[in-house]
Amino acid sequence: MATIAATAKTHLLIGGAWVDASDGASYQNRNPATGATLAHVASASAQDVEAAARAARKAFDTGKWSTMAASRRAKIIYKIAQLLAERAPALALLEVRDNGKPIATAKGELSAIVDTFEFYAGAATKNYGDTLPSPMPGYFAYTVHEPVGVVGAIVPWNFPLLLASWKVAPALAAGCTIVLKPAPSTPLTALELGKIAIEAGLPEGVLNIITGSGRELGQAVVEHPEIDKIAFTGSTATGKMVAATAAQTLKRVTLELGGKSPSIVFDDADIDAAVAGALYGIYYNAGQTCEARSRLLVHEGIYDEFVQKFTERAGKLRIGDPEDAQTQIGAITMSEQFEKIAAYCKSGEEEGANRLFGGTRAQVGNGHSGGMFWDATAFEARPHHRIAREEIFGPVATFLKFTDEAQAIALANDSEYGLSASIWSQNLGRVNRVAKALRTGTVAVNTPYAVFPGIPFGGYKQSGYGRELGFDTVRLYSEVKSVITYMGEKPINPFGV
Repeated sequence: MATIAATAKTHLLIGGAWVDASDGASYQNRNPATGATLAHVASASAQDVEAAARAARKAFDTGKWSTMAASRRAKIIYKIAQLLAERAPALALLEVRDNGKPIATAKGELSAIVDTFEFYAGAATKNYGDTLPSPMPGYFAYTVHEPVGVVGAIVPWNFPLLLASWKVAPALAAGCTIVLKPAPSTPLTALELGKIAIEAGLPEGVLNIITGSGRELGQAVVEHPEIDKIAFTGSTATGKMVAATAAQTLKRVTLELGGKSPSIVFDDADIDAAVAGALYGIYYNAGQTCEARSRLLVHEGIYDEFVQKFTERAGKLRIGDPEDAQTQIGAITMSEQFEKIAAYCKSGEEEGANRLFGGTRAQVGNGHSGGMFWDATAFEARPHHRIAREEIFGPVATFLKFTDEAQAIALANDSEYGLSASIWSQNLGRVNRVAKALRTGTVAVNTPYAVFPGIPFGGYKQSGYGRELGFDTVRLYSEVKSVITYMGEKPINPFGV
């Protein structure tokens, strides 16, 4: 597969056809590591959203996907997975150039994307209903799960293709049709997914892809009356607006929002393993991940040793060219995000937090001097500091000290968010007590890895609602229909007339 060439012009996917934006508008998409133009991307308008929603509705109502045998849907979804696997190297490189993440990270994500489509290919034939106890003699009752309809899938820029797969794959498995809106700054791999889906045999209109640079585009998707469900990943502030807008047309909504997740390190932990895991938990993807473990809660008995080892190892992390296989921290994807990280680091020092290392723009040469790179950063903070409470979405860790298990739990739960957490301890009793007490959607024990296809992922509190990646996710793209049949021999005559 030939990926999108530099400075190419991209198109929208509507009703199985690749078309220009209705008004011919486009915008420049740039490589965040070099500043070079990657493509001139079609910039859709509300008129294009209308066309995409109509195409998705037509595809749904005509039953070309929604009533297709589940086994046939499964084969097409699995074919998408096969094609993604075959083209993974090219797709990973395209993701790197569009997003700025290291190539090693992108390759790992492609493997997870393939796994996600394979998992939901299997789930397509297992969206079972139930046989219910008879409500009265002579009655037979059962439920079936039917597709919810047209889905508006809105994905962010930090994991462009990965998070698209989290929404597209289960929606397809349930029999839904889709209008997919990738982030303006990272649209390229979503467009490649559209090409692969068509090649795999997905009927026209089942997957439509709308790219654009304006905020009003997402608003038009959420408002559109022909769209039945919104699946959104993004900031909590935007998620609240999505929920409020979707309520006007009673759309079903799944929200995967922000986080300020903790790594809790107890005094009986394997310190070296905890340091390595905590480094990954915050600096993976340059900290641009909602489930980043950005708050490091460390027991006072090992605090100094832990901080010393963490600082030493952080200094060995390789920041630079995302296309270099040795790079561990790549570029910050957007200039707005770069400025936000800088502002939080400044705020931390102004509030009295102790900067341990980093806090400045990283100097990267070899053709990347115009790129947006930020040094791995860490602060010792107090619980009330903004950098310890608000989502930074960058490579910035905050250290907090605790004295006992109860205080560790209290600190971990002292957040408006509740997306993920890591616990580092060799005491199984403690691990299970703390895991139960944490108000968070995912708890990873003695590992920084918290996200796998087949394991539900989502948040408590202001980290959103609904779950992605699990089998039950298919149910969130489904409606439950109850069927009650009278099977008695004597006709029912309630009025006796």
